[in-house]
Amino acid sequence: MQRSQSIFERARAVIPGGVNSPVRACRSVGADPVFIASGRGSRVTDADGNEYIDLIGSWGPLILGHAHPEILATIAEVMAAGTTFGAPTEIEVKFAEALRAAVPSMEMVRAVSSGTEATMSALRLARGFTGRARIIKVDGGYHGHADCLLVAAGSGAATLGIPGSAGVPDGAARDTIVVPYNDLASVERAVAADDVAAVIIEPVAGNMGLVAPAAGYLEGLRTLTARHGTVLIFDEVMTGFRVAYGGAQARYRITPDLTTIGKIIGGGLPAAAFGGRADIMQKLAPLGPVYQAGTLSGNPLAMAAGLKAMEILARPGSYERLEQLGQRLGDGLAAAARSAGVPAVMNRVGSMLTLFFCPGPVTDYASAKTADTTRFGAFFRNMRDRGVFLPPSQFEAMFVSLAHTDAEIDQIVDAARTALAD
Repeated sequence: MQRSQSIFERARAVIPGGVNSPVRACRSVGADPVFIASGRGSRVTDADGNEYIDLIGSWGPLILGHAHPEILATIAEVMAAGTTFGAPTEIEVKFAEALRAAVPSMEMVRAVSSGTEATMSALRLARGFTGRARIIKVDGGYHGHADCLLVAAGSGAATLGIPGSAGVPDGAARDTIVVPYNDLASVERAVAADDVAAVIIEPVAGNMGLVAPAAGYLEGLRTLTARHGTVLIFDEVMTGFRVAYGGAQARYRITPDLTTIGKIIGGGLPAAAFGGRADIMQKLAPLGPVYQAGTLSGNPLAMAAGLKAMEILARPGSYERLEQLGQRLGDGLAAAARSAGVPAVMNRVGSMLTLFFCPGPVTDYASAKTADTTRFGAFFRNMRDRGVFLPPSQFEAMFVSLAHTDAEIDQIVDAARTALAD
């Protein structure tokens, strides 16, 4: 028996499903998970010694690659002084200042430890600020596992075919309005009653697979929400520092009222934040009546790692290189599918991309769900056998890092060409 299989059997005895996040179980692709032992640069090695070119990157945070030496050195230096204090530190202030400089719409910032914390806190804040209860999200949009957001959710919920979740009471979902992505008219109808506290959206959808905003869509959302006094929340947990240094709002030149951000800003450690207009953020305790707290919020290790990651990404040429690598991979995979005669469409924004196994186009969750998930499962297994570690779901994005080389991208494309032909 291979070591990964042995570990998996032990895991299932003590962890539900043997994993600490459902999509890792690989059920939707007809495989068992491999257990990772180490990562370096663009590659990971499993418990059996097999090496893979990694296109998961811990689901986005590792934009610099695994075990980046500058990140590791920073963590070691800060850790020598202590890991957490439950009291303010200067590193938290430097982190907030750097985040505000990079994302100017975040006039004030509150650090938390996960994307779910960031989105649930931002929604509570929007409700407290407006005095309204209803919120709007898109079909297939995933914003963490807070009760009110597990309605028509993407990500793992899409992968497992679960429309909501057991344990979510009717009352928690009653005030959540679901509209299609890229459908501005549906948002216009929903906000017309002037009783909607917030619209929360991934400006580039990444949890129904990668779906880009249609021309004018984000601009239209900004106009509509401003007209009706509704708070516009950009969930940039995934896109922040991924599709541009200042996130999707910098790439598309749209200013939301609140932003949630995570993954990359932790430099590989658990960290997230939410922030936005000062008049809204000042409603948070201890200044205002909206309560939010967290024992490990702003812990020094994550703040220091995130600061170093931002510093490295700000160096000249970083995003030009990510764009080049993303395009090389996207074009290569699309060409491989065409040469194999496999119906597929490539969606890409910067270094995020998804190959959907359907003729396309894929512009929302309904069209994403036309993808052939059985074929994707076979593709996943075939690629893993050829040393490429893909996200184990048709409805997740691949992530390219600065650690990838042109030669590795070409190796991935060559593997895909063979896998698709098979």
